[in-house]
Amino acid sequence: MKIYTKTGDDGTTGLFSGKRVSKTSSYIDAYGTVDEVNAFVGMALTSSADAEISKMLIQVQHDLHAVCADLATPADAAQAKHVERVEAKRSKQLEVWIDKMETELEPLKQFILAGGTELSSRLHVARTVCRRAERAVIAHAESEKANSETIIYLNRLSDFLFVLARLANRRAKRDDVLWDKSL
Repeated sequence: MKIYTKTGDDGTTGLFSGKRVSKTSSYIDAYGTVDEVNAFVGMALTSSADAEISKMLIQVQHDLHAVCADLATPADAAQAKHVERVEAKRSKQLEVWIDKMETELEPLKQFILAGGTELSSRLHVARTVCRRAERAVIAHAESEKANSETIIYLNRLSDFLFVLARLANRRAKRDDVLWDKSL
């Protein structure tokens, strides 16, 4: 099978339903930005020597792939019943992980900057792209029927990535980079 089909040469692409849409469609913006988050999570994973962190990041990558499939399949498409829809259990798992990680961390008393270790920095990049993905999915949901659980998942994921970035610094015995508003 060839990787190129030439069917997108006219500026369109196919959804899972077979429907052709513009590459500027809110469908494509939404799941394309989620795919970008997934790539940044994968990049962060390459910096992780911590087995527990790696295991969580791999699960997140699988979840994000499901989010993309959910977003790429219109709710009214015939194929919709065959696509795994994102459910609340994915967000709940992130909450469990966040709560567990926070037991290892000192409470935040001021804002922090992205930085510290390479892993922490990469997680902060993934977090900011996740926030953009969340905005893209919200915009998409304003004009198309979308699974509200995808928005909840992305909101929780950005929180998870923030806490995980702090944990990565902590486990590497590096301080978070504190924002010095006097500078």
